[in-house]
Amino acid sequence: MNSNYTEIDEVIAFIHRNLDESLSLTRLAKHVSYSPFHFTRIFKERIGLTPHYYISSLRLQRAKDLLLKTDLSIRDIGLEIGQQSLGTFTTRFTERVGVTPSAFRNSLLQVPNHLSSLKKLNDWEGMNLSKQFPSMVTGTIETPRVFKGIILIGLFEKPIPEGLPLYGTLLSSAGDFYFSDVRPGTYYLLATAVSFEMHATDILLPHRTLRAKSNTPITVAPYEDIPHQKIKLREPRLDDPPILISLPLLMRNFLNRTKT
Repeated sequence: MNSNYTEIDEVIAFIHRNLDESLSLTRLAKHVSYSPFHFTRIFKERIGLTPHYYISSLRLQRAKDLLLKTDLSIRDIGLEIGQQSLGTFTTRFTERVGVTPSAFRNSLLQVPNHLSSLKKLNDWEGMNLSKQFPSMVTGTIETPRVFKGIILIGLFEKPIPEGLPLYGTLLSSAGDFYFSDVRPGTYYLLATAVSFEMHATDILLPHRTLRAKSNTPITVAPYEDIPHQKIKLREPRLDDPPILISLPLLMRNFLNRTKT
């Protein structure tokens, strides 16, 4: 885990162990003998998210698991993660995963078709956005080992892969990438890798996929140079926010772009 604020490691482990319980800010802060204000500050500095947002993300990840691994109704799954209203659960799930709970549950059969189409794709280079200056974010991504698959990479509004990336693409291998015509703003560069040999369930529930992120947010401003980003895929850690966005949705959107 990250070496900053190592006491947060125990809080994160505590959250994972007690996700089904009420996890108030006061309870979490007391666990490490901090005031709620100080605890919130160092938690956000370490994780990039507030404790409440981090916990809600883990609970949505739990909902994804329940959708694929149980026959519980969508209403009951919402109740399992503490959402009393079916409408509220459906709205939040759709905003942060990219598809409705029912669509996510039914997407299992689509994954093999997406992987097959991506394996047959030849013109990967042409699928990066046209190289037009200014406001281009460039970078290089490395992998810890050779693998056959795809890398999903994007610029997100928050330091968590949820919702559609503001700018995103798929790569057939490690190496250079770029996003052009990026509007001024602050972005978080996040990536994960999917092997062609992975089971569909492991892609829909990417708990163990390699992942990478930029060390600091990327600020895009008019007429200012944007540093070249260098990131490396690694094994997941307990303090990583969950990958909420539906990876098959990103695959489908990418494949649709190849047809235009």
